Amino acid sequence: MAGTTPGAPGTPGTPRVLRAMNDRAALDLLLEHGPLSRTRIGKLTGLSKPTASQLLARLEAAGLVVATGTSEGRPGPNAQLYTVNARAAHVAGLDVNGRRIVAAVADVTGRTVGEFELATPGRRADSVVRQVADALDGAVKDAGLTRADVHRIVIGTPGAFDPGTGRLRYASHLPGWHSPTLLDELAAFLPMPVEYENDVNLVAVAEQRLGAARGHEDFVLLWNEEGLGAALVINGRLHRGFTGGAGEVGFLPVPGTPLVRQVVKANSGGFQELAGAQAVPRLAKALGVDTPQQPYAKVAADLLARAADAYERDPALTELLRQYAQRLATGLASVTAVLDPGLIVLSGGAVAAGGEILRSLIQSELAELAASRPRLVVGEIDRTPVLRGALERALADTRDEVFDTSR
Repeated sequence: MAGTTPGAPGTPGTPRVLRAMNDRAALDLLLEHGPLSRTRIGKLTGLSKPTASQLLARLEAAGLVVATGTSEGRPGPNAQLYTVNARAAHVAGLDVNGRRIVAAVADVTGRTVGEFELATPGRRADSVVRQVADALDGAVKDAGLTRADVHRIVIGTPGAFDPGTGRLRYASHLPGWHSPTLLDELAAFLPMPVEYENDVNLVAVAEQRLGAARGHEDFVLLWNEEGLGAALVINGRLHRGFTGGAGEVGFLPVPGTPLVRQVVKANSGGFQELAGAQAVPRLAKALGVDTPQQPYAKVAADLLARAADAYERDPALTELLRQYAQRLATGLASVTAVLDPGLIVLSGGAVAAGGEILRSLIQSELAELAASRPRLVVGEIDRTPVLRGALERALADTRDEVFDTSR
């Protein structure tokens, strides 16, 4: 084995690497706390005043921090404040479903600076690359940037791209996204690194970074909107499975519904039929609640919100909420038996509409159906959670690159 040259870039323990570690610590503190003075950065990092001054000068010369005003309201002269240079990098996220693509651009601090929504009803394979480009360009234009200003893009879709074949699986309802050459075509067309992730997994990223799962290394997120799915986070990492299908709990066979065969072709399964959003208007009708059936995701959310508001005052709506809670707990009991999570986050329009009352009913049912008793919480990222997760995923990788001053 060849020897390592002492002091070479990247060698652990060298002054270059130690400086880079201090630089990154300071940048992370600025992201967390906002503008800080040299003295405050020194105290938070444990660095001396001269070293903190050298660090800030280095980061300012690299274009990673900028001076921004002075501190006020304290004895003595006002201190210069520093903050992360928001324009040091930009990332993009896309949230794709069968009807539209929503795109957003964020600066390196995480602030969203541009958004755009592109309607895509019925469009197919020959236009997918164009759709992605148009959605991205719309968000970039809204941010006052160009496509070349974007360092990385993360695209969230239903289902998952099989790592062996490159084909999108578990999402037959997404027109145009199933070509085996699609990922290569997108990579050739877009000038920045492109990553792909399941949409529910991205919701879990958002909840872990910013929401109800902060500080949790192990949890399950149940998503229920147009489809029923889950994200599995184990030891702080998303568990995707062999084909990317881990968490596709809508296909889970459960008691209370006939077996669904050829589930991929049907794009449905036992748990989806029992507790997916489309089951809510059917359940309401059986209980004598007058309701439309479509669009089922919106109808389900409206029904569950009404039921939560009228709980224990309207017998039919109260029973609707109780029966739906039991259905959700039935599938979660199987998930709990396999994974034994300490925390389950309930997210998506259908479960969020039921709020705390629905959560407590599911918690009570699950206590009787499962051997262990995970804590259930309602998700906190209620606006475009898939998109927020895509941006957070892109920001994590981009910051690792842009904030690395060891090179």
